[in-house]
Amino acid sequence: MKSLTDLVGVLNGVGPKKQEALFDLGIHTIFDLLTYFPFRYEDFLPKQINQIVDQQTVTLKGKIAAEPTINFYGRRKNRLTVRLLVEHDVIPVTFFNQSWLKKQLTVGQAVLIHGKFNEASRSMTGMKLLKANDEKNFSAIYSVNKKITQKNLQQIIQQAFQAYGDVIDNFVPQWIIDKFRLEPLKQVIHDLHFPDNRNEVKAALRTAKFNEFFLFQMQLQTIKTSHPKDEKARIMADKLTLMPFIEGLPYQLTEAQNRVVNEILADLHRPYLMNRLLQGDVGSGKTVVAAIAILATILSGKQAVMLAPTEILAEQHANGLAKLFSGTNVNVALLTGDTPAAARKQLLPRIKNGEINLIIGTHALFQDKVKYKDLGLAVIDEQHRFGVNQRRKMREKGKATNVLSMTATPIPRTLSITAYGEMDVSVIDELPGGRKPIKTTWIKSSQTKTMLNFLRKHLKNHEQAYVIVPLIEESEVMDMRNVMETYEKFTKTFGDDFKVGLLHGKLNDAEKNQVMQDFKANKTQILVSTTVIEVGVDVANASVMVIFDADHFGLAQLHQLRGRVGRGSQQSYCILIADPKNEVGIKRMNVMSSSTDGFFISQKDLELRGPGDILGKQQSGLPSFQVGDPIADLNILSAAQDVAKQVTDNENWQKLDENQTLLKHLNTLNENTSFD
Repeated sequence: MKSLTDLVGVLNGVGPKKQEALFDLGIHTIFDLLTYFPFRYEDFLPKQINQIVDQQTVTLKGKIAAEPTINFYGRRKNRLTVRLLVEHDVIPVTFFNQSWLKKQLTVGQAVLIHGKFNEASRSMTGMKLLKANDEKNFSAIYSVNKKITQKNLQQIIQQAFQAYGDVIDNFVPQWIIDKFRLEPLKQVIHDLHFPDNRNEVKAALRTAKFNEFFLFQMQLQTIKTSHPKDEKARIMADKLTLMPFIEGLPYQLTEAQNRVVNEILADLHRPYLMNRLLQGDVGSGKTVVAAIAILATILSGKQAVMLAPTEILAEQHANGLAKLFSGTNVNVALLTGDTPAAARKQLLPRIKNGEINLIIGTHALFQDKVKYKDLGLAVIDEQHRFGVNQRRKMREKGKATNVLSMTATPIPRTLSITAYGEMDVSVIDELPGGRKPIKTTWIKSSQTKTMLNFLRKHLKNHEQAYVIVPLIEESEVMDMRNVMETYEKFTKTFGDDFKVGLLHGKLNDAEKNQVMQDFKANKTQILVSTTVIEVGVDVANASVMVIFDADHFGLAQLHQLRGRVGRGSQQSYCILIADPKNEVGIKRMNVMSSSTDGFFISQKDLELRGPGDILGKQQSGLPSFQVGDPIADLNILSAAQDVAKQVTDNENWQKLDENQTLLKHLNTLNENTSFD
């Protein structure tokens, strides 16, 4: 019985060597082969001479006007020249290293020649010779390797379609096909491999993209809903129990914060381990939301931890949460690498016996010597600063630990759907009342003097400022400002009236802490720094952010840096100083100066730079899709995610008849796919 899971070796002419060549392309089964779609199409529709633009790749139809000639040059190199009569024009066409074509060309013969046209010399560099009576003017082009040719692959795909066309079923449930007016899978496969024109490709491609995204989302949703039940994970304290604390906060929660609190509490009430990502722009109030989740956990008799990437941030959280929880039965402790041995020795037994129920710290929290009585919740701040194994170690510190990961780096919707698709995602997309949007201006380096006058005015008004530069020391490779030189210049300009501080990555932790403490205490009014202040530093009196060579930073990073100001009640400003040398640099400066929406900015950053540049080439976070582009096709990706959730929201979805073909496809995919 024929099946799309049959290995490609069952096809005629596909022996062991050819099968190995197909395996190298990732083609193992008939389904793999039929869905190995072309990466582009060549259009061989002939054009008129007067329709052609210089250097355009086109097809010309004409007759051979004279006997072709061959010239040999260099080692094994040749040039075949033929004169093509196109209407009343004679166009010289040169084929390089295709001397064998001479046997196929005779004077007076009508041919189609595909190649690149040169307007200045009225000539063409030939790429392909076609028969003049060839009615198919449109051809699919595939990614191939040295072991298999385009023509051979096309023949194998054609054979597979003819042999297996009758067993191609729609794996997408019919209600989804009807809702989005998708084409049948058999039609999609036919039109992408054997199209007559671009319109057929366009229609089929829309469905192929949806199908690919839908299968991927179904895999993720299956992972999310497959967690085993564990009653120990359930947190019993509900919102009603928490209302006295919420109503006693010094500010009212925003609608977005309330929505996210409800999502988190619903998770904590379920007998499944929570794995939720909380996104919120700088200053949106993520910490107080985390505090409510922490209190719910502690009121249920369990412990909670908050893991921070730096000691400065851990200390800041410890101080802030200690104030927030004063008057409750939450006992807060700070545990970092710098905790003195004597204090650490006293802390560890109290954590182990549960007397301390909220522990805030850095990597020290998941070290082997730190034991917890009953860890119910781990809040991981700036979660991207911790590796997969570190986050796993933190979770494994408890028998049933719920995880709330937080990030102030707005993640583009594209990445939240793909790279973080196995997590539930909550978004705080609203700033607390009273916060004034930061005014951002882009200036050229020639306008620096204007910036210095502006800065002096605000310093005289008892405000503080950050000055950010990309390098620590002078570089022979890059022509950019460095922190040492900038510190000296600002000290010379402002040193008589204001104190200037210096912060960079080469300082040790104690030195960094001292510099930051001085700035927080307003002992220094200007802090010249590299990007080490990007995350977590909270100085309400800082109202001006100056960023030199701003075009050398990513948009998401610039937005993070800008978020260090605007923490108080006064109007804050961000001044970008840049002389971009290309159009992308100009676009990035315009995006930053026109928007304060972190999610919009992060999506633009993804579009302008690509996922590899944002997240690192080795771990770009975006899975590779064959036909879909998660950035350009975000609407299709979102729709696929929504319906995948609808399918899996039904606890009995795997038993429904309408989902059986889908289930078969998923089982086959999961055998060959690993999600780490």
